Amino acid sequence: MTDTPPDRLSSDPRSPHFDQAALERGIGIRFKGAQRHDVEEYSLPDGWIRVALGKKVDRHGRPLTLKLSGPVEAWFERPAAGAEDEVETDA
Repeated sequence: MTDTPPDRLSSDPRSPHFDQAALERGIGIRFKGAQRHDVEEYSLPDGWIRVALGKKVDRHGRPLTLKLSGPVEAWFERPAAGAEDEVETDA
């Protein structure tokens, strides 16, 4: 896995943009300059995030979401498995 997060990622397992390996590493999101922890889905090239709308749910019990547009930055919060071993030393 690379050190660059995917351009689009969703935390919903039914979504085609769901990636369990990326989610396990943890994704940090900065939206309009503020770090967000409530992001359900994001798209870097299109510049939007999707967040839950409080505790409201649809008729299937899934949370209602709101799409917000603006500049989005994403990064991994933890290194990839085995990346700690690949660190070069100057010995």
